[in-house]
Amino acid sequence: MGTIAIPQLSRAPSRRRAMPGFGLTLGFTLSYLSLIVLIPLAALAIKAAGLGPAGIWKVLNTSQVINALKLSFGGALVAAAINAVFGSLIAWTFVRYDFPGKRALQAMIDLPFALPTAVAGIALTALYSVPTVPSPGQGWLGVPLEALGIKVAYTQLGVIVAMTFISLPFVVRTLEPVLEQIDKQYEEAAATLGATRWQAVSRIVFPALQPALLTGTALAFARAVGEYGSIIFIAGNLPNLTQIAPLLIAINLDQHEIGAATAIAAAMLALSFAILFGINLLQAWVRRSERKAT
Repeated sequence: MGTIAIPQLSRAPSRRRAMPGFGLTLGFTLSYLSLIVLIPLAALAIKAAGLGPAGIWKVLNTSQVINALKLSFGGALVAAAINAVFGSLIAWTFVRYDFPGKRALQAMIDLPFALPTAVAGIALTALYSVPTVPSPGQGWLGVPLEALGIKVAYTQLGVIVAMTFISLPFVVRTLEPVLEQIDKQYEEAAATLGATRWQAVSRIVFPALQPALLTGTALAFARAVGEYGSIIFIAGNLPNLTQIAPLLIAINLDQHEIGAATAIAAAMLALSFAILFGINLLQAWVRRSERKAT
């Protein structure tokens, strides 16, 4: 009798990924984030919790701490809003137009990234301060502004100026790639249908920029709220007036008041998380609205 051949079921070739699998990459991600971010923040929360609710409230419920937190977060929000407007205009100019000196200006935008914050603070102070004795290289803008009744150095306005300076690149560099990907044909089609330039920008370009604009604004806010070096020189560090929360933390550490410094830092962490979480919710709402519209 002849043998009956049993057909072999061919197995589909397994699809091997070029990069490591999900389990390995997820494990590495969680481990790295835990070591760099989660564990230090958890240690901060545990240290602050050791004071107890009454101890934390005693530290935070002072005019000096409240005013410092108001200045840090309020100034950061104002600086982020300013950069959201003018950073968008700068990104639009860099992407849509060619002009002499464009590359030099683009390099200047990145200076706050590379420049030591202390150098930025000294430069801003020299620019906006009004020296009691005339000195070359100082007061170039401070003297004419004070003649107009505007004082920048050693005021809350100076704090906002410093925050705006160091956080501008985040908005510009976040918007530029998105602007480069927007097809100009949609704007040209809108123009042929009779739309004005403002209508084309507001109804075609701006909706596409909203997620990136919110991201850049959030990054600018986060950078400004934690800034220290460039602000302490131009602020003057007057308690209840121009003293920022990071400086107050440093002062408490110098005085070996570890508990007070930890409580202020934990308050900054909670406020920052709440604001950034709200911005992320707004981003998600914008994306859902865009999907429904399409």
